[in-house]
Amino acid sequence: MSTDQNLTQAAFRPKQIYEQVADQIRQGIANGTYAAGSRLPSERDLAHRLKVSRPAVREAIGALQNEGRVMTRQGSGTYVIDRGDEQPPLPPPVLEADYSPISALEVRLLLEPAIARLAARKATRDPLAERYLAQMAGVKDITDARQQALWSECDRKFHHRLALMTGDALIAKMADEIERAMAQPLWNRLRDDGIYDAERIQLYAAEHRLIYEAIVTGDEHAAAFYVEGHLKRVMRDISSLE
Repeated sequence: MSTDQNLTQAAFRPKQIYEQVADQIRQGIANGTYAAGSRLPSERDLAHRLKVSRPAVREAIGALQNEGRVMTRQGSGTYVIDRGDEQPPLPPPVLEADYSPISALEVRLLLEPAIARLAARKATRDPLAERYLAQMAGVKDITDARQQALWSECDRKFHHRLALMTGDALIAKMADEIERAMAQPLWNRLRDDGIYDAERIQLYAAEHRLIYEAIVTGDEHAAAFYVEGHLKRVMRDISSLE
C-alpha cells in the first residue's frame, strides 16, 4: 500500500470519542486556556463542558499522559506539564490511535462469558493458564515496574489462553485481536491507574482463579458468571473518577 493510500485512510478514519476529547484539551493547552503547570478542570467538569461521558474524559487524559502533556497526582488532580520555554510544544500524534479501553471492555463483555462457557464444555486443565495464574498471585507490589509488567503480560495471556481452551480456531483469532488491544499503551495506563494497591491485585488474582476452576470443572454457568463479574469490576476500576 502506498504512502498516499495510508494517509487517505488515516484522514477518513472516524475518530473515537476519547480522541475528540483529547483534541479539545490539546487545543486548550496550545492556546493557553490550560497554562503550563495549571490544573485541568475536574473530569466531571470536562465531561459536562464537552457533553461526553466521564469515562471518555478519563481515556482522553490517559492518552495525554502517555504523550507527556499532562500528569495526574493521586488525590490532587491532573496538571499540564511545564516543558519550559525552550522546548516547542509536542506535535499531535500521527500514529493510529489505541482502541478505547471502555469500548474494548464492552466488546469483551459480549464475547468472554460465551468463551468461558465453551471452554467449560472441554473441562480440560491448561498448564500455561495455571502458570499465568501462579505468576499473577506472586505479584505483591504493583507499583514496582517489573512486577507491573509481569502482571500485565500474565493477565493478557491468561485471558487469551481461555479462548484457546475452547479449541475453536475462529475464537482464537478473535482472541488475538483482544490480546492486542490489551497490550496497547492506553489500556495499560488506565488499568495501572485503576489497580494500584495489593488488595486490588489479590482480588483480581482470586477472580481469575475462580474463572479457571469453573472452566476446568465444567461449570459453564459459573464460568460465564465469574468472567462477567470480573470484567465489570475492571470497567468500574479503570473508569472510576473524582
